[in-house]
Amino acid sequence: MSIAMITERYRFKVGSLDCLAVSDGTFTYTPPMFPPPANFLFANASKEHLSQVLDQHNIDTEKWVAWTSPYICLFIETKEHRVLIDTGAGRLGPETGRLLQNLKLEGIFPRDIDTVIITHGHPDHIGGNTINGGKPVFDNARYVISRDEWNFWTSSQAESKLDEHAKALLLPLARRSLQPIQEQISLVDEQTEIVPGIRAVLAPGHTPGHIALAISSAGKQLLCISDTFLHPMHVEHPDWHTAVDIDPQQVIATRHRLLQLATAENTLVFAFHFPFPGLGQIIQKGEGWKWKPIRTFG
Repeated sequence: MSIAMITERYRFKVGSLDCLAVSDGTFTYTPPMFPPPANFLFANASKEHLSQVLDQHNIDTEKWVAWTSPYICLFIETKEHRVLIDTGAGRLGPETGRLLQNLKLEGIFPRDIDTVIITHGHPDHIGGNTINGGKPVFDNARYVISRDEWNFWTSSQAESKLDEHAKALLLPLARRSLQPIQEQISLVDEQTEIVPGIRAVLAPGHTPGHIALAISSAGKQLLCISDTFLHPMHVEHPDWHTAVDIDPQQVIATRHRLLQLATAENTLVFAFHFPFPGLGQIIQKGEGWKWKPIRTFG
């Protein structure tokens, strides 16, 4: 297996479903646009406790000035559908916008995809919706998003609930990526089966209409947690919310619910921001949890 395959494209199966974790690239979060990583990712953690935990992970809090996050989309081929979960960041940063290239290397082209599921309206998940000044990239596809999420970004709700920094940073990009696909949009609610074997699970907090996805086939399960957890340490410390969670208490409640779901069903888990390919299991560790990444080679 080549290094490029390991770091940008990874094929796996869930029952009879053919799946592909596919990189859109990476993005580095650093001041002044974002707080230092410790404050950005663990906004409410006490400095002393956080320093102890980071030390256990061989991270020097004072020297941790940048966090480079993978952006990982998910392609699923069923008997009847070709589904893409999130479209990546597009041209958000110098190292993003690799989704289409990586799909093409696997013989997958935009015209082949009939369903695009948007987990939420942040730029790194919808920036690849359009190209060439607003033309939908996946023009044969039905775009699926939760009703609450669509209403938040396309109405006055975002102006009233986002702080000034988030409003300036997120809102123009969200509307630029969402408005051109409005004729292709299907709005879904809790427990909606989007295509056979892929079901929406409302997971609010990070954004008001953020969704997770429960994927099942032939007795096997995959839980796509999207941005409910941004970093593997959130699995161990689910009460540490991020600076970009719109409703911190709600995201904490959602995390605990998804943690129970993941461990109770011994489910494979996929996370957009975790180290590539973003796949692993959440295992019980005493009264808490731990992230166990899959082995991709060796």
